[in-house]
Amino acid sequence: MPEVTDVVAGRWGPDRPIGIAVLGMGNVGSEVVRILRDHADDLQSRVGAPVTLRGVAVRDLDRDRGVPAELLTTDAEALIARPDVDVVVEVMGGINPARALILAALNAGKSVITANKALLADYTGELAAAAERSRADLYFEAAVAGAIPVVRPLIQSLSGDRVNRVVGIVNGTTNFILSAMDETGADYGETLAEATRLGYAEADPTADVEGYDAAAKAAILASLAFHTRVTAADVFRQGISQISPEDLETATALDCTVKLLAICERVPAGPGEPTVAEGGKDRISVRVYPALIPRKHPLAAVTGAFNAVVVEAENAGRLMFYGQGAGGAPTASAVLGDLVMASRNKFFGGRAPGESVYAQLPIAPIGDTPTRYHVNLQVEDRPGVLAAVAGEFSDHGVSISTVRQEGHDDKARLVVVTHLATESALAETVADLSNMESVTSVTSVLRLEGTEE
Repeated sequence: MPEVTDVVAGRWGPDRPIGIAVLGMGNVGSEVVRILRDHADDLQSRVGAPVTLRGVAVRDLDRDRGVPAELLTTDAEALIARPDVDVVVEVMGGINPARALILAALNAGKSVITANKALLADYTGELAAAAERSRADLYFEAAVAGAIPVVRPLIQSLSGDRVNRVVGIVNGTTNFILSAMDETGADYGETLAEATRLGYAEADPTADVEGYDAAAKAAILASLAFHTRVTAADVFRQGISQISPEDLETATALDCTVKLLAICERVPAGPGEPTVAEGGKDRISVRVYPALIPRKHPLAAVTGAFNAVVVEAENAGRLMFYGQGAGGAPTASAVLGDLVMASRNKFFGGRAPGESVYAQLPIAPIGDTPTRYHVNLQVEDRPGVLAAVAGEFSDHGVSISTVRQEGHDDKARLVVVTHLATESALAETVADLSNMESVTSVTSVLRLEGTEE
């Protein structure tokens, strides 16, 4: 890393631009390259020195990418190693070879900007350690919610506060699907097909619809919010593929809608463990699942492919960040914001904050996590069934808030909404309900978030 004296001596300036290497030229990489070239003068004014694209690593040199051929290379390692490259932008995605390339750049003292949430969710510690050793910068604003600035506020703006909860809609594909189901009454398969046709869903949508993408982002958010290293394996995950039109109808009857939520929050110490007042530690719960939320909740109004993240801090209160969570240009905007910061640090001799994991809070098992539930059952329509069902909830310590019954011939539908209960208690209740002779089936179980309780 340069000292201030290096800058004064002219290490970077009009005759020595800050050199940028871009790895990958898909939707995001193409927009990054376009902005770098179209707004070079503005970027120079913001940084203090020219910012020059040195090269772009791609898989195929035969495609016309709209940039001079001499800027393209298939040898990403050689591009990173060039002495005139100071900052590396990784937008190729995937774990390998991105991991090795980022490590090579950081080990060489070159700052890195990445949008790779899957890599960060599992390897932030390794990458942060490499950045610390070489005093390089590692920026990743674009990895969580596209253009929405949420990483930097957690690292910097709220660094003097205590964050208690982060909850958000962080996947545009699933939000588009659930919004369409809510608005049209169509089923999951129909709305997924429409999302694919419009380009909101990949040919293989598994990472999105089964919650893997959101889980990676939740791990990053939890790590930042609670100063604790959290990986994707620590995140409880359920996707949206089992959500039915009937679930949305029930949600409407409760004046709710269904969203895939990423939830990161502090929860009390476990049974038998010392509380914070007794010198113990909070735990953190990190989870991703479809949940009912009241229509008056601010996240309920986030529709289509938009994202939003709500941060609840002890002193700042509730903050909401909303906007385009994906797409080439929005994501490139976040990348360029990081690039300007990294380039300024090169020019002035500064450095971004490193990884903060001093708290080392334990991860709470999902079974210990309390929330409210909406349970939909098909039962026989005869006397005593409702009392028997209520008895099963009571036997497991799950308190019922409301019950709605709809009868038809000799069958009935029961919709039960609970008060706060742990995941393990609810799971045991559902297992015993499924074995009751009078219960035809437990058709769905959805969590209820965002209520006053």
